Amino acid sequence: MGTLASELGHLAPDAAAPRVYADANLPAGIVSMMRHELGWDVLFVVEDERLRRAHDRDHFLHALELGRTIVTLDHDFCNDAAFPPALSPGVIVCSVPNETALARVLRYVDREIFRADGAADLPLRGRKIELSLDRVLELSA
Repeated sequence: MGTLASELGHLAPDAAAPRVYADANLPAGIVSMMRHELGWDVLFVVEDERLRRAHDRDHFLHALELGRTIVTLDHDFCNDAAFPPALSPGVIVCSVPNETALARVLRYVDREIFRADGAADLPLRGRKIELSLDRVLELSA
């Protein structure tokens, strides 16, 4: 028998893991990929009865309150009047044709944004970005 930390450490989230707020339009398989392959700490709104049917504005405010970057396919979040960048916890709007492309975009986000040298806890706070597979391939070239 070891210490409490050594016995239960596998149950605690990695403090360095990117903290993400995944809205309801993301496929469950992608959420699983974010958690298991990328090691992100993901709050998936579909798994929370209170959040499942919440309005986008509520998700925006809740993500900020929880210190989580929003990852979404919902282009409504691009509306700066409804979702002011200055109040943003950070929003990543993905424009992709399928889950394979989405997984590739999220691997880029992990490598170039969340785990980049000197990345902050909320590296996109106050910003919104829209990423497509074409844009990621262009940036990676």
